[in-house]
Amino acid sequence: QVQLLEAGGGLVQAGDSLGLSCAASGRAFSAYTMGWFRQAPGKERVFVAAISSSGDYAYYADSVKGRFTISRDNDKNTGYLELTYLTPEDTAVYYCALGPRSGFGVAEYRYWGQGTQVTVSA
Repeated sequence: QVQLLEAGGGLVQAGDSLGLSCAASGRAFSAYTMGWFRQAPGKERVFVAAISSSGDYAYYADSVKGRFTISRDNDKNTGYLELTYLTPEDTAVYYCALGPRSGFGVAEYRYWGQGTQVTVSA
């Protein structure tokens, strides 16, 4: 099995940037697509971004395209999400996940971290 640990969340102002990381245990990290999802209080968990196992392909939700950048370093078993031009609408718990293939739905991913809180003030 794989265990994931997100880090880097915090409180920032609108227009600021923030970097999140996702540390994975074990050798299996490089075999999986990595995705980022977010969930605001009282709302459904939604897709943010995904990157293929090799790092050659990336996908973004329309709401974050051009503002967020997903990346991974398989040698370090770590994935990343860089958030820029943040707005209060980006406030949510951000989750890292691994799955066998790229996908936009929660059901496409097999392993999940516990999440890290991102709060953007107006």
